[in-house]
Amino acid sequence: MTALVSYARAALPLIPGASRLPFVAGGGSEMPPLERSRIDVRVDPAHVARYAEVCAFTPGDALPPTYLHVLAFPLHMALMTDGRFPFPAIGLVHLQNRVVVHRPATAGETFDLHVHATPIAPHPKGRTFALVSEARVGDELVWEGHSTMLRRGQGSGDGATVHAPFAVEPQAEWRLAEDLGRRYGAASGDRNPIHLHALTARVFGFPRAIAHGMWTKARCLAALQPALPDAFTVDVAFRKPILLPGVVTFSERDGAFAVRGAKNPDTIHLEGTVSA
Repeated sequence: MTALVSYARAALPLIPGASRLPFVAGGGSEMPPLERSRIDVRVDPAHVARYAEVCAFTPGDALPPTYLHVLAFPLHMALMTDGRFPFPAIGLVHLQNRVVVHRPATAGETFDLHVHATPIAPHPKGRTFALVSEARVGDELVWEGHSTMLRRGQGSGDGATVHAPFAVEPQAEWRLAEDLGRRYGAASGDRNPIHLHALTARVFGFPRAIAHGMWTKARCLAALQPALPDAFTVDVAFRKPILLPGVVTFSERDGAFAVRGAKNPDTIHLEGTVSA
């Protein structure tokens, strides 16, 4: 399924009454046992190079640690546009993301990808679920991704979050261009309209286009790349959207890191931790 078709199907629940149709997502209250797979997935080195460039990774033998999320993303869209999926895909908020690198993956390998959705859980701002992705080489699990998504609404329960337990001077300042969302969308396949242009972002309540959360996470890992071990877990919480164009700062210490507003350091866009 192409990205254009995926987002066209994702937009169907926005049509009044469409969620009552059996082939349109958004009409349920529980998460059914949904899963999707891709077998014998090969990597295009040129595509890896484009992705690495837009995220500022230094090219090498190993794939960028967030690249397999890009390969799994079409499965995310296919799952969330399944007629049994309980929520409209457009409007979901990516709250948190965990990546587990069991060992470096390389472009010469062939991957089997599997994605499934977890049961719905309560949250103070609505309800959450996770899309769990796995990448295997043969029988070996080499990579995992956990994307926690929020459906806004009447909430309850506890909202677990990741906090960066430090406040240090920025080590870097990043100036983000207006076209960042379009460049990352072309490299990742994630062409959500909130990221592409101010005009399409305003339809969904944003004054300007916003940076992809997974770009921000990837950019942090690119900054940490020289110190990353072969196997690690990285957890992030996405706090406040980054409006494009914009200027942000990056800080890290002892495995904790954060992206903040350059003009207002109290504005936290992302915070996370890396553990071996």
